[in-house]
Amino acid sequence: MYLIHLSFIVLLARAIAHGTCASCKTGENCDCEVNDSSSLLENEEWKTNAMVKIPHGTFVMGTDEQFLPQDGEGPTRTVEISAFWMDKYEVSNWEFGVFVNATGYVTEAENFGDSFVLEYLLSEEIKEDITQAVANAPWWLPVKNASWHHPEGLDSNLVDRWNHPVVHISWNDAVAYCEWRNKRLPTEAEWEYAARGGLKSRLYPWGNKLMPKGEHYLNIWQGEFPIENTKEDGCIGPCPVYSFYPNKFGLYNMAGNVWEWTSDWWTIRHTTDFSKDPAGPSDGKDKVCSQKPKYA
Repeated sequence: MYLIHLSFIVLLARAIAHGTCASCKTGENCDCEVNDSSSLLENEEWKTNAMVKIPHGTFVMGTDEQFLPQDGEGPTRTVEISAFWMDKYEVSNWEFGVFVNATGYVTEAENFGDSFVLEYLLSEEIKEDITQAVANAPWWLPVKNASWHHPEGLDSNLVDRWNHPVVHISWNDAVAYCEWRNKRLPTEAEWEYAARGGLKSRLYPWGNKLMPKGEHYLNIWQGEFPIENTKEDGCIGPCPVYSFYPNKFGLYNMAGNVWEWTSDWWTIRHTTDFSKDPAGPSDGKDKVCSQKPKYA
């Protein structure tokens, strides 16, 4: 079985072999200065649809120490996961571009004519024409013509960003990409099991410390949100898909960078019962987009 990684509004996807994908969107020119953990930029493995096998196992899903109870991450429950293959990297702009060139696919953001972008990443020219914002998150602004190849509107492009995760990808877009690759999106349980990398009761995919030995292990906002990003980790917006260190399963950026779609319908109601390969509710209104990190 194969799974994939993807992104939209700061969303993206990662897939598994029949398989998985996920989707979310983020920001602007990264201008990254991240220390890569390998020579991937030279050998361009990130362009090759590389996957790693995630072994069969049992883990404790969720947390009883919820930072935001409304996210429904509790209670903890024991879950058994069958082995599967998962994308090693988040789906890059390059990979999504290959899909678009081969199929002529048009994303939902392109059809809608706009998408939401973090205000901090927008040019003054783009902001001049915006009169609305998200009520409870006014830092998200609707930007005309924002899409996967114009991440911050028409005055932005993918120059120097082909190795970044694709963004402005809806759940339907992510599924379309996965099907073209003969893969699928991971379930929420598969995604969390893979993100943990075999570790138990740890806050991050590498342990409990945000910065082991003072070193950055993920791309997140530093400074006063949403006013100033001090760029201490090397990035203003998303960073290349091969940045930082992989977890113990060999997966990159399973915390930080962009949110990733899963196949599950979203719910805040969970039982403590043991389950094997749970696929979430049979129906719902919204799909689960992983919030990284989201477990303890």
